[in-house]
Amino acid sequence: MKKSLGAKTLLYPTPVLVVGTYDADGKPNAMTAAWGGIACSKPPCVSISLRAATASHGNIMARKAFTISLPSEEYTAQADYFGLVTGRDHDKFAATGLTPERSNLVDAPYVGEFPLVLECSVVEVHELGLHTQFIGEIMDVKADEALLDEEGRVDLGRLKPILFAMAPGAYHAVGALVGKAYSMGKAFQTEA
Repeated sequence: MKKSLGAKTLLYPTPVLVVGTYDADGKPNAMTAAWGGIACSKPPCVSISLRAATASHGNIMARKAFTISLPSEEYTAQADYFGLVTGRDHDKFAATGLTPERSNLVDAPYVGEFPLVLECSVVEVHELGLHTQFIGEIMDVKADEALLDEEGRVDLGRLKPILFAMAPGAYHAVGALVGKAYSMGKAFQTEA
């Protein structure tokens, strides 16, 4: 029997996304966000939801652009720090020793050391309550070559992304391969 837990933000797991923006003076900022994911395949779009109180929210509203850098396991502490303090009062890149790289496609920086980056131009903004949802068209995806398999696809095992579990507030690694998509379920197909 299932127990009701009430209306909560319990979707497991969520990716750890590091959102890059510039402030009004051109200072690079990054914040950690867990509310986000793919929003559309054509055109390719991603969504992130941020509180208006964050510096990144204001930066995105002003510049209409953001990046998403995906940290690998080795950068978990830095990704956590990006979510602990505000870019209004702290230079997060200086504190972590990470490098803000300027996107050549959108008006936002990304984290140079993180292996996978999405460069996004804002196409929709939705006020949802406590959060604002930004829909960004993915203008480009940049990946470290070491992540790519023989066919040029990102290898999840090489990426080693981190995941966030809201309760109890913890980071996790991605687990083992359990099967091949678009294949395993064929055992249940019947001829029509």
